[in-house]
Amino acid sequence: MENYSAVLWDMDGTLVDTEPYWMSAEIELMHSHGLDWDEEKGLLMVGNDLLTSARILIDHGLRMKDADIVDTLLDGVVARVRRRVPFRPGARELLAALGEAGIPCALVTMSYRRLAEAVVDACPAGSFRSLVTGDEVPAGKPDPAPYRIGAEAVGLEPGDCIALEDSVPGLASAEAAGTLAIGIPHLVPLQETPHRTLLPTLAGISPADLDELAASIRASRQIAEPTTGG
Repeated sequence: MENYSAVLWDMDGTLVDTEPYWMSAEIELMHSHGLDWDEEKGLLMVGNDLLTSARILIDHGLRMKDADIVDTLLDGVVARVRRRVPFRPGARELLAALGEAGIPCALVTMSYRRLAEAVVDACPAGSFRSLVTGDEVPAGKPDPAPYRIGAEAVGLEPGDCIALEDSVPGLASAEAAGTLAIGIPHLVPLQETPHRTLLPTLAGISPADLDELAASIRASRQIAEPTTGG
């Protein structure tokens, strides 16, 4: 493709619709400790690294160590994923089409490796050249580190990579890293800006469509850059 050379995928909410699994695991954990929690409160967790999410539960009264909270939530979500992987509309089809076109992909997720591997096991073989996971990065989203590492993992500069994201922290991370970021809002709305591309869904999106979107993002950036006189 002329305008991008790789795709960096967020996982929860973008590739797969695991957010309901996370919310169920959170509700189950909080209720087991006699604490109130529901899906509306669960929106506070979307897109965060897991330790940040654990601290939100602690702030709401859960008396557990943050690492133990993460392990408990992961156990619940991995068990659900092993039973059924809920792909987002168009995601699996686009992933397969990118593979057929020879375009490398990396998974850039704040979930931990054992959950990411459970999801990847259900994807077309060889879909991802690399996995960048929340337990292996120096800082989580919205820090740019995850997407910088993702671009490095496929041997490219961030500006040569499209990033697909559904969350506010994730999109901020992708944009700060310098990728060609595309937002696909799911549970949480994403703010529109003159230089941000949003899609309602990945259904029907092809590698060629991504190339057109990447060209549009590049053009908007050139317009935004200040010109200097001689």
